[in-house]
Amino acid sequence: MSVKNSIQSQYLAALAMLKDAIEKCPDSLWADNNYVNPFWRVAYHTLIYTNFYLSPAEADFTPWEKHKDDMQLLGPSAPNSEPYSKADLLAYLDSCLKKMETQVYTMDLEAESGFDWLPFDKLELQFYNIRHIQQHTGELCERLGAHGEIEVGWVGMMG
Repeated sequence: MSVKNSIQSQYLAALAMLKDAIEKCPDSLWADNNYVNPFWRVAYHTLIYTNFYLSPAEADFTPWEKHKDDMQLLGPSAPNSEPYSKADLLAYLDSCLKKMETQVYTMDLEAESGFDWLPFDKLELQFYNIRHIQQHTGELCERLGAHGEIEVGWVGMMG
């Protein structure tokens, strides 16, 4: 298996787990404001940064057509807003998958990251991006488990 095939496999696996978490989230938990960051906001944050870091460089990033300013922010200072629906975020996840499938095979893995604050190459950027997906997917899985013992299965590889 080539390096690019391995990268694609791990993106597919990470995004499959995020998709499963989104699909299994009960309506009562989706926009629960008892959390500093409601479920939907963590999912959106994960997707927008997946999309962002799949761009060749910061200047090449095009936000999702339904993007609302600052909805990707996490923490107590994040603005209140009407939540995105599950259907919207699942559609965004699908668009991230399509972007990943084209970007991974066309990128030069030895080139600079394209993001001034990330002083490494495109290969490490892919690891960084996949780790970010998994960090937040793990957070959402933990929340699902605590809410009602809802499990998201491990996906080791795909492709």
